[in-house]
Amino acid sequence: QVQLAESGGGLVQPGGSLRLSCAASGFSFRSYDMRWYRQAPGKERELVAHITSVGNPTIYADSVKGRFTISRDNAKRTVYLQMNSLKPEDTAVYYCMIASLGYWGQGTLVTVSP
Repeated sequence: QVQLAESGGGLVQPGGSLRLSCAASGFSFRSYDMRWYRQAPGKERELVAHITSVGNPTIYADSVKGRFTISRDNAKRTVYLQMNSLKPEDTAVYYCMIASLGYWGQGTLVTVSP
C-alpha cells in the first residue's frame, strides 16, 4: 500500500537549519509530483513547496522563498525539504503529500524556539 514516512523534525534555535525527509513506497514515485505542507497550532494546513516528478520546476510559498529548498532522489524514492534560517513562525507539523493522489504522511514536528 501507499506509504509516506516523514523524518528529520525536532527542536532548533532561530536561525538554525533542519533537513526533512519523506520516504515513499507503494506507488510509482518517479511518476508523481510531490509536496510539503505544514500546519501550525490553530491554523490551517498550508502548502510549503512543490516539486515536479523530474525535479523541476519547484514552487514555494512566499513565506519560505530563499530559505527552504525542496528536492528529490527518485532512485531512493525520497523527497527532502532543506530548511535554513528558521524562524519561530516556521514551527509546525510538516507533512509530505503525493500531488494528485492525495495521500499524506503522518507528519514530523518542527519547533523553532530559543
